[in-house]
Amino acid sequence: MTHDVIVIGGSYAGMAAALQLLRARRSVLVIDAGQRRNRTAEASHGFLGQDGVDPGRIAAEARAQLERYQTLTWIEGEAVAAGGSRDSFEVLTSDGTRHAGRRLLFATGVRDALPPVEGLAERWGRHAFHCPYCHGYELEMGRIGVIATGPSSLHQALMLPEWGQVTLLVNDALTLDDEARAELDARGIAIEETPIARLSGEATAELTDGRSLTFAGLFVASTTSPATPLAQEMGCALQETPMGMQLQTDDLKETSIPGAYACGDTARMPHSVSLAVADGAWAGATIHRSLIFPAA
Repeated sequence: MTHDVIVIGGSYAGMAAALQLLRARRSVLVIDAGQRRNRTAEASHGFLGQDGVDPGRIAAEARAQLERYQTLTWIEGEAVAAGGSRDSFEVLTSDGTRHAGRRLLFATGVRDALPPVEGLAERWGRHAFHCPYCHGYELEMGRIGVIATGPSSLHQALMLPEWGQVTLLVNDALTLDDEARAELDARGIAIEETPIARLSGEATAELTDGRSLTFAGLFVASTTSPATPLAQEMGCALQETPMGMQLQTDDLKETSIPGAYACGDTARMPHSVSLAVADGAWAGATIHRSLIFPAA
């Protein structure tokens, strides 16, 4: 069987795209490895109508809604290779099965590269975050620590006083000139230049000089990259952004390979559930348009 569209990645963006296509009565295959980026978070915020809801519940309810459409095929598994061209793509899954599709959509999300701070990975998504709009309000205007990773951390620190009392933990990752220090001072941001030895408790930074700073929450500007190399291995172009590397797409979400599209965190910035859903919905609509008007 040749599907109209194969969607690799069944999280928010991929499902939003699939929904548009299913409602146009197109045959859609979703291949999902079950690795949502926010799987460690207890609640999703900033998504209209779902604010404060367990992100796993949002994903489960969305899938249940998709499964009402008879033209959906859902595979729980990993896509390990992809190739082909417009109207003739093929995706290989880890069980050795080959799947054919006229269009291909990468909604694979991203990986977060965190600085090598002991204890940070264990707190990621629970007490250490990247998005203040998603997690800042719940910190109740308490003390916030920003663990520097590079120049983008300065921008992150300057935003965060909207949500609490901010300390920028330089951690040998950032050089602050006089202008930057003046900007931080104007926003009431404390600067801590002693490196971090480890994180403990919920959000306590133990410093190398023996002091400990306890925060309501921590923020880190992680560096992102596509969660899987499938699209790059197929030949899709990448582009560099202030947040890291992402798949390059045009305004219709088509990659550098005709007929192959990308949406969600892997193909846009900044990142949030609501933005991923919007991006996916647009990708689904533009893919459907390409099936109706092949020359477009």
